[in-house]
Amino acid sequence: MTEWRKEHPKATWAEIEALVDEQMNQVRAQLLQELVQMGESEDWRTIPAEERPRCATCGEPLWGRGEQTRSIQTTGGQAVKLRRTYGTCPACEVGFFPPR
Repeated sequence: MTEWRKEHPKATWAEIEALVDEQMNQVRAQLLQELVQMGESEDWRTIPAEERPRCATCGEPLWGRGEQTRSIQTTGGQAVKLRRTYGTCPACEVGFFPPR
């Protein structure tokens, strides 16, 4: 950012603020991605049904269907890619990424 400022000595407040916001949004996205991935290391197939995430509709324990990549947009407009276990409800037959 210091280098950018040297290259744009007549930048307006709004231009500087936009650059700071863009940089902060990128840092936010990276931090979110790292923190969320820390909690996603458990393979559902190896844990008892009562400890697995549950279906939001009927409450049944989900079946793990392997890991898939999910892309989420942050409030700052940055895309974050998460590798997470995808679950399927054996009762409802609905598949989704649970929120944990």
